[in-house]
Amino acid sequence: MKLTNDPYLASLLEDVTKLWSHRYRVPRSLFLMLCLNLVIAPVVQAATGNELARPQAYALGLLGIATIALSIYLFVVMFQPERF
Repeated sequence: MKLTNDPYLASLLEDVTKLWSHRYRVPRSLFLMLCLNLVIAPVVQAATGNELARPQAYALGLLGIATIALSIYLFVVMFQPERF
């Protein structure tokens, strides 16, 4: 089966290409953060000795990622205020 004959696959490839363009920086960042959370959440759950439920581990992982992202943003704003 050729890739060009399948309209669904061609549409999917077009959407992925659009997502990775420079115009869609925020959705790409959110997608990568959610993928990173898939790695962090099981580590959090294992470190607590299964005292936390899976949704709680995912929530803590997202909270940690958001905290680090906000810290980086504020650090950049403090030292490069002319950009903002």
